[in-house]
Amino acid sequence: MQQITVIGAGTMGNGIAHLFAMNGYTVKLVDVNRDSLDRAVGTIAKNLDRMVTKGTISADEKAQTMSNLYTHDLLEQSEIEKSDLVIEAATENESIKLGIFYRLSQMCKPEAILATNTSSISITKIAASTNRPDKVIGMHFMNPVPLMKLVEIIRGYNTSNETAAKVVEACKRLGKIPVEANDYPGFVANRILMPMINEAICTLQEGVAGVAEIDTVMKLGMAHPMGPLQLADFIGLDVCLSILHVLHEGFGNPKYAPCPLLTNMVLAGKLGVKSGEGFYNYTHGTKDLVVANRFK
Repeated sequence: MQQITVIGAGTMGNGIAHLFAMNGYTVKLVDVNRDSLDRAVGTIAKNLDRMVTKGTISADEKAQTMSNLYTHDLLEQSEIEKSDLVIEAATENESIKLGIFYRLSQMCKPEAILATNTSSISITKIAASTNRPDKVIGMHFMNPVPLMKLVEIIRGYNTSNETAAKVVEACKRLGKIPVEANDYPGFVANRILMPMINEAICTLQEGVAGVAEIDTVMKLGMAHPMGPLQLADFIGLDVCLSILHVLHEGFGNPKYAPCPLLTNMVLAGKLGVKSGEGFYNYTHGTKDLVVANRFK
């Protein structure tokens, strides 16, 4: 694999593009929103600058990484037909992903592998929208992508051994640790993580303890680096809600039903870090954790 296309310039997409570009791949980052692409390039440059300051990479390595990166605001065959691997990192919406994969399967060369960074949606269902289900696979990176070692590798029902082997090897070349999981809702990471976050939100809703108290218990008592409510803000409350819906619908088990407080916060536009407020407030201009006024 030499040329990579990443679909979606959000937090995960720009992290994946950063990672591959820094490891010598030619990367085409595609997003329909030019502003999103510009922000992504700015974020990658800023993160590389931080690495230069820390001595992790040299200024020349930063320049080489940036030169490996190209952006496009249209998904055109001429721009992606030479890609060996396409990684979709669009919003966690099933219909959007199915549409993207249908188009990709028509535009990419027959041997290209099509991967999705979905955190919960069925790989088998996504693969069924293509003309190459044997070459469709899940590559669930963790956030922040350049730092987190884990990549969940999820085979769909028809994913071939050859496809899985190539993707596992690519992850290892990136310095990641690939872990294979079967294609069930939420895979491993979010099947375990999201019920914990949901239960933390229910604990808050029922008045058992406050935001800071719940997070402190999990950080100091369970050695978690980040409390579940802060983590939910970091992931995005809308993303958490979407994953819980997938789990609830996929298993038909009420234990996965989203907490009403989470649903209401998403409806109110309180999505966490991305919106400036969730369980904490992020508009005060410091790195201090400040509990949102509603929960004080």
